[in-house]
Amino acid sequence: MAQILTVDDSNSLRRMVAFTLKQAGHEVIQAVDGSDGLVKAREHDIDLALVDVNMPVMGGIEMVAELRKLPGYARTPILMLTTESSDEKKQEGRRAGATGWIVKPFSPEQLLAIVEKVLGTASAA
Repeated sequence: MAQILTVDDSNSLRRMVAFTLKQAGHEVIQAVDGSDGLVKAREHDIDLALVDVNMPVMGGIEMVAELRKLPGYARTPILMLTTESSDEKKQEGRRAGATGWIVKPFSPEQLLAIVEKVLGTASAA
């Protein structure tokens, strides 16, 4: 299955997302903020990134912009996982290079459906 990077400063959310993805057969790499996420992205070959918007050290939108600059990450799907739902924030995320937006709270089933859809689209391209 896919190798997925989850980046969120909330330990409980990271654990829930990782558990859900691992149950579906994915390998999960966890990061606590955008800076840590970039380090992990350089260390691993990521198929998908799930990134929170509001985090200390480096926020998600800045991380997405930096991730897009790394070799091999120009087309990697990146989903923002956040409580932010304003059109302005979504546009900011798209400009940085985010593929999609998942608003918290979400169910494990919703998460898996979106992940599978994005990975299916990405692998078919």
